[in-house]
Amino acid sequence: MRYAETGYILEVDLSKGNIERVETDPRLTELHLGGQGTADRILYDRCCEADPFSPDNLLIFSAGLLIGTPVPGTNRTVVNTFSPQTGLHAHSMFGGYFGPELKHAGYDKIVIRGKAPSLVYLWINNDKVEIRDAAHLKGKGAQETARLIKEELRDPRVQVAAIGLAGENKVFVSSIEHSNSSASRGVGPVMGDKMLKAIAVRGTKDIYVARPEELWNLCLKHSKDIYNNPKVGDWMAVEWDDSFHHNNFAWGNARVRIKDYWSPELQDRWMNYTLSIRDRLQGCYNCPKHCHLVVKPPGKPRYILKCYGKDTWHQAAFKEIDFTFDILATTQEYGLDNYSTPQLIAFTIELYDNGILTDKDLPGFPSDTGERFYYLIEKIVRREGIGDVLADGVYAAARAIGNGAEVYDHNTMKKFEQLPLKLGMINYHYFLMYATGEKMNITQIEGSYPQDAIRDLEKRKEFVDNWLAAPRRFKEYYLRWEPRQEATIDESCNIVDWNEAMHYVDDAIGLCAFVSSFRGQFGGKSAYHIFNIPTYINLATGMDLTPDDLWQISRRNRNLVRAINVRRGMRRVDEAPPADHWKKRNPEKEQETLSAYYRFKGWTQDGIPTKPTLDKLDLGFIAEDFIKMGILTGEETECYRETSVNDPAGE
Repeated sequence: MRYAETGYILEVDLSKGNIERVETDPRLTELHLGGQGTADRILYDRCCEADPFSPDNLLIFSAGLLIGTPVPGTNRTVVNTFSPQTGLHAHSMFGGYFGPELKHAGYDKIVIRGKAPSLVYLWINNDKVEIRDAAHLKGKGAQETARLIKEELRDPRVQVAAIGLAGENKVFVSSIEHSNSSASRGVGPVMGDKMLKAIAVRGTKDIYVARPEELWNLCLKHSKDIYNNPKVGDWMAVEWDDSFHHNNFAWGNARVRIKDYWSPELQDRWMNYTLSIRDRLQGCYNCPKHCHLVVKPPGKPRYILKCYGKDTWHQAAFKEIDFTFDILATTQEYGLDNYSTPQLIAFTIELYDNGILTDKDLPGFPSDTGERFYYLIEKIVRREGIGDVLADGVYAAARAIGNGAEVYDHNTMKKFEQLPLKLGMINYHYFLMYATGEKMNITQIEGSYPQDAIRDLEKRKEFVDNWLAAPRRFKEYYLRWEPRQEATIDESCNIVDWNEAMHYVDDAIGLCAFVSSFRGQFGGKSAYHIFNIPTYINLATGMDLTPDDLWQISRRNRNLVRAINVRRGMRRVDEAPPADHWKKRNPEKEQETLSAYYRFKGWTQDGIPTKPTLDKLDLGFIAEDFIKMGILTGEETECYRETSVNDPAGE
C-alpha cells in the first residue's frame, strides 16, 4: 500500500482526447518526495526542450506529498511547465482546496499535454474523468467560470482552477485562479494555449497514512500551536500596520520610495474602510490560520483578497488603497498576476510620459493614473493594439517598442518582473538568491535566515536561544552578524543553500511557505523546519528520513531544476540582478561570490552541475545527457560541498 500519496497520476492528452490513470514508480517518491520534485522529473524525462507553446509542452498540476493527510498547513498545488515569457522552467503554486480534492479523487498529479481543438474544461469526479466543451465559458471571468461549472455539475463542493480572459489570450502575465489563491509566473498562458479553460475536481476517496494514531495526535497539537503562533501565517492581508511595504517597496515602475507614507491617520482610515467592506476572514484547507479577506467593495463583485496583492496596484498607480480593492475585483476575474501586471502598466505609463509611446499608440489615453490602469488592462487582456505588445511582459515589450524603451526595463531578471524593490547597501546572500534563483521571485527563495541583524546583542542571543529552526552554524553566523556588516562569502553560500533547501522541501510536500520556509526570517518561529518535517513525513509515508536525508532530497530537486534550465540554455551570463537593484555595487566581489557559490554547489564556473555532483545525487543520467550534448566534458572534478545540519560554523 502507498501511504500519503495515491500512487497514480492522471495523464490527459488534449489533442487526442485521451485520458489515462497511470501508476507511478515509488522509487521516484524516495528520490524526489512529490509535488514539484516529481513533476520536474517528468518535465526532464519527457519534454525538456519543448517550446512553451508546443503541444509537447506539459502542464503539470501536483498535489504535494503530504496534502490530504492531517498535517496542518499542507495544501499547496504546484503547477509546472515551461514559461513562454522566460523560455525556462516555470515554478508556480496555489493554496486553497484544489490539491486536497485531487488527492481524494485518487490522483497525485494531472499531466496535461497536447492542445484541444476548441475551448474545453476537464471534469474529474473520482474515477470518472471527462473532457467537456467549454464554448459557453469563453470570455468568462475566472471566478464566474468556477461558479458556472459548479452550477452545471450541481455540486458546490467541486473545486475549480480556471483562467480568465487574459489566460485565454495567452497574456504572459496571466494567472490560474482558484478560490483564495492563484498560480502565476508563466503557467496561465500555457493553459490558455492548450485551450483548457478550467479543471474541476471532486474526490471522495480515502487517503492512507502509515501511522495514523501517532500522526493524528501530533497534528492535533501542532495545529493548536500554529493557531497560537503570531509569527506564522500571511499577515499582509490582515495586518493594519503596513508601513513595512510602503516604506521599503518602490512605487510606480519600481522607481520611487515614499518613506513614512503609512501614517497613523492613514492606518486608521484604511482600517475603517477595510472593515466596512470585509465580510469575513478565510483560510486554506487544513490550516488554522485565516490569512485571506473576503471583501465586497462598493459597486464591485465579492472576492477574496490574497497576500501582497493588497498593495501592488495602488502603489504602482500612486493612488490610495481603495484603488487596489477596486481594481482587484476586475483583474482577478481577468486572471492577471498582481505582482507583474501593475509593473507592466506603470512601465507603459513611463514610456508615454517620456514620449516613447504617444497618443497614436494610446488613443484616448486618460489623464488620471487610475483610469489609465483600467484603460491598459482592457488593451492587454484583449491583446488590442499596443496591448498585444505589452501582453508579452516588460522585457519583450521594451524590445519590441524600441526607441529607448529598453532603459525603462530596469526591474526584470531572466526576462521576468521582479518585486518593486530598490535598496541601498548590497547584501551578498541576497545577491546570490537574486542571481541564481530559478523560481523567478525572491519570495520563493528567501525566508529561513533573517533579513537583518538584531542590534542589541542580548536580544540577539535571546533570539538565537529560541531559534529552533536553525541548524547550529546559522546560529553562530547570526550571533556574530553586526548591523550593516556583510556576511562572509562562505556564510553567504551556506545561507542561500539553507533558504533554497527549505523552499524545495515545501514545494515537494505541499507545505505553505507562510508556516515554513518564508516565515523563519520574521521572528524565527516558523512552525515547520528541517528538524521536525522528517517526523511528519515519516509518520505519514512510512519513510525513515533524517534531517540530513531531507536536505539531500532538496539538493537533488534543486539540481534537477538547474539541469532543466541548463538544457534550455541558461548560463552564468543570465545570472545578473537588475543594475539598479542596489545603489552601491561591487561587481568584482559579486562575481567572486558567484564563483564561490558555484563551487559550493558543485557546478562549473558557467553554473552547470558537474558529473561528480550529479552522480552523487543519483542524477547520473543527466550527466550522461550533458556529456552527449557537449554541455559537459565529463572531466570536470568539482563536487558539491556536503554539509550536515550538525556542522559548526567554522572560520
